[in-house]
Amino acid sequence: MSGETDLKTLISHMRPMLDPEPYVFCTFASKSIAEMAEYDPVGLFAETEGLTAILPVERARELGLAEAEWFRRITLTVHSSLAAVGLTAAISAALAEEGISANVVAAYFHDHVFVPAERAEDALTALRELAEQA
Repeated sequence: MSGETDLKTLISHMRPMLDPEPYVFCTFASKSIAEMAEYDPVGLFAETEGLTAILPVERARELGLAEAEWFRRITLTVHSSLAAVGLTAAISAALAEEGISANVVAAYFHDHVFVPAERAEDALTALRELAEQA
């Protein structure tokens, strides 16, 4: 498995980047992953209750779901290993101190933090400060 595992290195080298696109978390009890692929999800997860999709707002609007809470994605642009320990806890703690909820998705190369759209700039600042203090 590739990627960085040292927590101090991960935090000090992360360069949080805010995606300009807003996203919506949606759930579908009867749609398949193949059916959802046409809506350009940035994430799909199969749960017992249904399929969770993270969709760009414009694509969610096509399904009548754009009125749900909007989130912005912050990518921690450091190649974190899937075996790394503590990164999610550290970023969650930094955001919790600011009263910002965090929905973290770990992908192969990077971790992505979805935060409420109205708090995105605050979250970006908090994560940048965390990196500077490491």
